Amino acid sequence: MALSPEQVRSVAALARLDLNDDEVVEQSLHLNRLLAHVEMLQQADINGLEPTSHPMTLWNVLRDDVVRPSLERDASLANAPEARDGCFVVPRIMEAE
Repeated sequence: MALSPEQVRSVAALARLDLNDDEVVEQSLHLNRLLAHVEMLQQADINGLEPTSHPMTLWNVLRDDVVRPSLERDASLANAPEARDGCFVVPRIMEAE
């Protein structure tokens, strides 16, 4: 199933893209190639295959959550551009009410 230039313009309008005639032709080629790949995938025999959410087995690659001593407050504040009362001072990002 190939997309016509009118269908490509319709898809472009839905995506809020303003394509000129050359771009419509170029995108038609891209979209039609993509649709050809999808049609090829639809022909694959998947009977007997178990549904998966990922093609490879996943495992947790994070380290164990172990309690360890943390950085001392004075050491962490030593590199801060500005600190006050044991806290980092950062620029205000919201208007004061």
